[in-house]
Amino acid sequence: MSTAPTRTPGYEHRPRLVLSEILSFAYDTFRSNKVRFMLTALGMVIGTASLILVTTIGLTGKQYVLNLIQGIGANMIEAEYQRGERITNTGPDDLTIEDIQAVQQQVPGIAAASPVVPLFERAAVGNGKERDLQILGVDSAYLQVRNLVVLSGRFFDTQDSHAHNKVGVVTQKLAEDFYGSPQNALGKTIKLSGLPFTIVGCFRERVDTFGQSEVTDYTMLIPYSVTRYFQAMPTVRQIYFSTTDASLVVPVTSQIRRVIQSRHRPESVYKVENLTQLLAVADKTANAMTLVLLAVALVVLLVSGIGIMNIMLATVSARIREIGIRKAIGATRREIRFQFLSEAILISLIGGIIGIIIGLAIPFSVRFLTAYRIPISGLSAIIAIVVSSLVGILFGTLPASRAAQLDPVESLRHE
Repeated sequence: MSTAPTRTPGYEHRPRLVLSEILSFAYDTFRSNKVRFMLTALGMVIGTASLILVTTIGLTGKQYVLNLIQGIGANMIEAEYQRGERITNTGPDDLTIEDIQAVQQQVPGIAAASPVVPLFERAAVGNGKERDLQILGVDSAYLQVRNLVVLSGRFFDTQDSHAHNKVGVVTQKLAEDFYGSPQNALGKTIKLSGLPFTIVGCFRERVDTFGQSEVTDYTMLIPYSVTRYFQAMPTVRQIYFSTTDASLVVPVTSQIRRVIQSRHRPESVYKVENLTQLLAVADKTANAMTLVLLAVALVVLLVSGIGIMNIMLATVSARIREIGIRKAIGATRREIRFQFLSEAILISLIGGIIGIIIGLAIPFSVRFLTAYRIPISGLSAIIAIVVSSLVGILFGTLPASRAAQLDPVESLRHE
């Protein structure tokens, strides 16, 4: 004969706190102590806003650096004679125009190529005074390969090169310093070793390379075919190549090196490189800086979590009698624990949501009010809300557990 399990009288009538009631209690507690809880949530506001803004700054910096490098020419490959063992009666094994032709014939994926022949001349510029100028002999494809910007006039073309026309394009700095503006420089003449060259255009590099490229402030570009008048030997200093696609840069670089090396002495060394490695370094640097800044933002969140824990411990101490009454009318330890834990989570979530709104409002405002397209990471907002919840759970657990473990009899006696 089975016996029914015994139940404590009135057990079935004992009030049970459901989730909605617990959250309602937490909300009421928050409303009754607005100032204290808002000041506590302020740390979460700063922390989550910092997290989003740091991510935005990191992405913006990364995009800026990558745009700078791409402005120089992400598809660009540079070849240059570096060194070679000197052999008796044998001079340097410089690059030649025939190397360009061989590479274009043997290596697929080459979009354009241009030699670079540097010359240094003293010429009468502007007011007639002689100035030191850097003259670069290049092909018309140099405009495409180096991604230059023509500010006024035009760049010399293939017809100018074939006809050996004595024309040139000058840098913006040279035009402004000696002629007042890029427009005023058009049509002016600069004599190089007695030969008059007419300025047909003014250009600048798409991004400022701060003097780290072959183009200086006072540079004039002339057709490579004309530089033969100033050269004893038909050699070139550098060769610039441009690929049809950025994905081809790495394989094409190795193929160019192989073709050039096969055309010269085995002991000669040629530097053939691209900006891929620089892009990778810039990407890693930007990511590292973002991680460092994110670590700082996480420290702020950690400090705000400690503040939440301190406030919740003070709240438990102030509400000991209330806890005793709730336990006396049937609230379980689990319910008490969840009640105080929900209050901690509510504080952290309110702070987190406000911080996310502030963190997203700033970059959105910049995009709306200016022409800058600042990158915005939706993932950072998701991470911020998740971190806010975790902070509330992590730092609210100790106060909630302490409240749940209070003895109801001693709590009712507490004044």
